[in-house]
Amino acid sequence: MAESEVPDEDPVVNAIGEHVTKHIGPVADVFQERAWEGVQIDVLIVPPTAERNYLTLVTCGMSERPMRVPLETPEDLGLVPELRYAELLLCLPADWPFSPEAFQSEENYWPVRWLKKIARLPHLYDAWLGLGHTVPNGDPPKLLAPNTGFAGWMVDQPVLFSEDLQKLRLPDRVINFYSLVPLYLEEMAFKLKQGGGQLSKRFDDAKVNELIDIGRANTAAR
Repeated sequence: MAESEVPDEDPVVNAIGEHVTKHIGPVADVFQERAWEGVQIDVLIVPPTAERNYLTLVTCGMSERPMRVPLETPEDLGLVPELRYAELLLCLPADWPFSPEAFQSEENYWPVRWLKKIARLPHLYDAWLGLGHTVPNGDPPKLLAPNTGFAGWMVDQPVLFSEDLQKLRLPDRVINFYSLVPLYLEEMAFKLKQGGGQLSKRFDDAKVNELIDIGRANTAAR
């Protein structure tokens, strides 16, 4: 697919492509897939640049449908419009094996697989995905791939890009751009006990972010 090309002429899709190009970089390719019950989750690929020596993968299609945001109090009603729509992103090292041949191995493909899988979850289960939410790989959680100790994910704020990336405001919706950070089992347990805010603080202290490092330190290890 040609550089900066987006999947179709849908105005929301085009707006997402322009937003990604402006705040991350030109889209060099798109992983397209068939629509699933009216929702097509594509992945926009932004290659490494001189300023950012890593690949960035951004979903495009998760925000075609609103998520069902739960209300705990009447006051929450005012927050709903800001939380209904989202897209997800993560980053990979510049030397990550990234080709159709490399993706034959799950050790290379698992970040892409999970990025698309998590983007579908709210529409599959009529649920909501927001900051601080965690997604384990099963119950009990299993490792995401043979080459990593990660067993789940947390939805967080992107920290490698300008804050302007985090929200795309369109006439009919606000699209939040969240990052996915892979978690160790101990980090998922810590988050359930102490909350996402405390885990995010540990991530800040250890400089953990959306750039996947399969050998990073476990911030909740005893």
